[in-house]
Amino acid sequence: MADPSTSPPLTRASVVEARELIQGFVHHTPTLTNATLDKIASTPLDERGDAAGAGADNGTAVEGAGKKANPRIRLYFKCENMQRIGAFKIRGAFHALERLKREPRWEEGGGREKGVVTHSSGNHAQALALAARTNGIPAHIVMPTISAKPKIAATKGYGANVVFSGSTSVEREAVVEKVVQETGARLVPPYDHPDIVLGQGTLGLELQEDARSIIGAAAAAAASSGAGPAAPLGGGDVPAECGFRAPITTPRLPENKKAKPGLDAILAPCGGGGMLSGVALSCEGTGIRVFGCEPWFEGADDAKRGYEAGQRVEAVSTLTVADGLRTPLGLVPWGIIYERRLVGGFYSVSEDEIIAALRLIYERFKMVVEPSAAVPLAVALYNEDFRSMVAKEGGEEGWDVGIVLSGGNVNLEALGALFAPR
Repeated sequence: MADPSTSPPLTRASVVEARELIQGFVHHTPTLTNATLDKIASTPLDERGDAAGAGADNGTAVEGAGKKANPRIRLYFKCENMQRIGAFKIRGAFHALERLKREPRWEEGGGREKGVVTHSSGNHAQALALAARTNGIPAHIVMPTISAKPKIAATKGYGANVVFSGSTSVEREAVVEKVVQETGARLVPPYDHPDIVLGQGTLGLELQEDARSIIGAAAAAAASSGAGPAAPLGGGDVPAECGFRAPITTPRLPENKKAKPGLDAILAPCGGGGMLSGVALSCEGTGIRVFGCEPWFEGADDAKRGYEAGQRVEAVSTLTVADGLRTPLGLVPWGIIYERRLVGGFYSVSEDEIIAALRLIYERFKMVVEPSAAVPLAVALYNEDFRSMVAKEGGEEGWDVGIVLSGGNVNLEALGALFAPR
């Protein structure tokens, strides 16, 4: 991909520019609310009974001594599971190729014919394959032989040349290097590059704007006679992408919130950190706080541990159910997340909590998402440290919290096993 030295500066303004470059290629995905999940999130863990679904049965929601926090939380879900290829990764892939096409002498040097290459067993493979096909550029995707068959089929279906490798990073990188030597293709990494980060950050801009419109509409409705929906405050109509709701389900806002509609925080999952760092850039200077969310199973919370220790963890080996978050935090994201402190901290959750949140999304929200996408909701529902912070800082007014549903590419057979009685 483009030489990092030619990338735009890592700023909010550059995220805005990235949106202009890719807006014809990606969906403006919906931002939705759910009154049931708001109610559960705003109820102390030990008072939920059956309302929290699986979480009330597996013990994760009530473990620990002492009085549980009672925050007021209103949730706004950014539905990247409805994005092209079923995940946010398409944003970074298209932005990377748009930037590559603008690199001096890339086209003249035969770059378009030589193509691009990456290694991925999941969403980035499909994203780069589709972005390359759209631009008429050959794509070579190195995938482990153990990759899920539907993902291999989807990647091939987007026109990519799939090359198989072993499952370790060393094996995959060796095959990538071989492809580069044979074809001259340019490497497009899944997360550790400025152009990828800026592209992923565009979802943060949409989430902020759509949530502001939803909150503004709720405030205006509350100020009206109550006879039907009212126009949102601050100008403009509620975007069609986030207008999917009955007036009665609009969030009930405290008086102070009505004067300044907008999010207080965003929770985003963190694997390699490309999306989390991009979202953090999109929030720079807005007053919106951004937090990373991870599983803690078998050390999957590498970003959290590194952030708290002040030293990036460079290797992770975990079989967490949130398979999209099994990668270590990249160097470029680390600079944004830790060195610039654009992320306020990290929260981690257990496997049972992830599955409980996933079940709630399926049963109460009727959404198809992958386990990794459920991690931020699990934090909002079950992580007592996060919930205590919101209760303390938000008080009676509470917080409006954006939740990034990062993708919906899930193996149905694996999903059935996940919810099978244990």
